[in-house]
Amino acid sequence: MKRIYSSLFTLWLVLMLLHISTSCSNSSATDNDTSSAEETTATASKKITLGIIPLTDCAPLVIAHEKGFFKKYGLEVEISKEASWANVRDKILTGELDGAHCLFGMPFSVYTGVGGKAGSEMHIAMILNNNGQAITLSKDFCGDVPFQKTDGVAAAVEKMKTKKEPTFAMTFPGGTHDIWLRYWLAASGVDQNKVKIITIPPPQMVANMKVGNMDGFCVGEPWNQVAVKQGIGFTHVSSQDIWKNHPEKALVVNKEFSGTRREDMKKVMKAVLEGSMWLDDMKNRAEAAEIIGRPSYVNAPAKEIEARLMGNYDLGCDYGTHTYTDDYMLYHNKGMVNYPRKAHGIWYLNQYVRFNYLKQAPNYKEVADKLILQDVYAEVAKEMGIVLPEDDMQPFTIDLDKATFDPNNPDGGLAKK
Repeated sequence: MKRIYSSLFTLWLVLMLLHISTSCSNSSATDNDTSSAEETTATASKKITLGIIPLTDCAPLVIAHEKGFFKKYGLEVEISKEASWANVRDKILTGELDGAHCLFGMPFSVYTGVGGKAGSEMHIAMILNNNGQAITLSKDFCGDVPFQKTDGVAAAVEKMKTKKEPTFAMTFPGGTHDIWLRYWLAASGVDQNKVKIITIPPPQMVANMKVGNMDGFCVGEPWNQVAVKQGIGFTHVSSQDIWKNHPEKALVVNKEFSGTRREDMKKVMKAVLEGSMWLDDMKNRAEAAEIIGRPSYVNAPAKEIEARLMGNYDLGCDYGTHTYTDDYMLYHNKGMVNYPRKAHGIWYLNQYVRFNYLKQAPNYKEVADKLILQDVYAEVAKEMGIVLPEDDMQPFTIDLDKATFDPNNPDGGLAKK
């Protein structure tokens, strides 16, 4: 009898141990499944922070936010107004910003050490706009420098040298405004090493010119128009006069964000593309000017923003007005704007060599391949039915000096300074 009880007890004990083991296993599996589901939900709902600088061309991000395009794609997005391009750079690199409205040239500048720690990666997801920047000169140049022409610039600079050191401002070393300024000086026959070039954040340009800190600046709108309206300067040349339909701002993203949250990044891009399409409907531009002019964004008069958004340029300095009919600021242009071309990245890198930012040529293709997320844009475009341009890596001509650039042989046609 004792043997039977002993056997029954042993059987009961074995069954209990098996039950406990199975329960723990099932509980662990359930916990893991719950944990996995929670992580997926957390990732999908994690807030995305996008930076902007107070410029008219921040509009695609602002409109995507204000018109609900981000929410349409299930995203919670915060727009963070930043004080300078250096702030934008630092916050993208640290991940404080997942992405930003950013100078197209900045990722190349930072990666090569021109405008940051060499080797630091910021990735270009798409282009936000073409055109819409300008070189504004102080009233001291009035009458000596014709609109849209380089004639007289060198002589006017030499004339100024008899009184003071000519000083020009841009917004970030190796950025778009810096390169437009240096390209213009070179095309005008002015040695960049014989004038002073300083860095000023875009919203501070007008105030600095007003107190005489510089004699000219290159920046995006609306600050060129604001300078005209305040009577402190005139528009000498727009960036579309330098290079029609050039790349200007880009959606630039944090490396980790592009690597680990690819699908969220694609949703951001889709929302921004919808904002870009909305902006290219000219009937929407008055409303766009009112929205982006608000203190939380550009903080400038809507009428000043709207005028140049519509292509109507009051030049100042008794030069009258000029209307751009097909090369005002463009945000989509049937997809021609938004495609990030590697050829354009190679051009920027080549200008760094030309203007002595780099002592030797980088591996152009390797850098462009690393920093431009062309494959991601191609996926997004296909999913949205947007046609991809087929002109990348083809030679193109810069309008200001009629120089042709071949991205397949960048150093072969390197222009003289």
